[in-house]
Amino acid sequence: MNFPADLKYSKEHEWVRVEGNNGTVGITDFAQKELGDIVYVDITTIGDIVAKDAVFGTVEAVKTVSDLFLPVSGKVLELNKDLDATPEAVNSDPYGKGWIVKIEISNTAELDSLLDAEAYKKHIGV
Repeated sequence: MNFPADLKYSKEHEWVRVEGNNGTVGITDFAQKELGDIVYVDITTIGDIVAKDAVFGTVEAVKTVSDLFLPVSGKVLELNKDLDATPEAVNSDPYGKGWIVKIEISNTAELDSLLDAEAYKKHIGV
């Protein structure tokens, strides 16, 4: 499994790549493997301000639907439109083409509560 060192991770298996006051959010390699084949990503919070750890959408796999939790508070700016046609990108490239949303981070101090790659690996027992 892949755990890029430049990302911050939540205990709920989302990641955020911070770029200034903005962030790109997706699910971890571990999460996509646990879910199995992703068939649909449903995000209904575009333009909304979502609190840390609140649900910002769902991801549907062949056998289950799972909530997506925002790792830090922020305004949901953009959805990865490519996932409409190729939701399997979340499986094949979770940290690249499989990103889910871009956000404007409203409280950067919340980043300190997230895990680095080594702490996330310990959290999932790798």
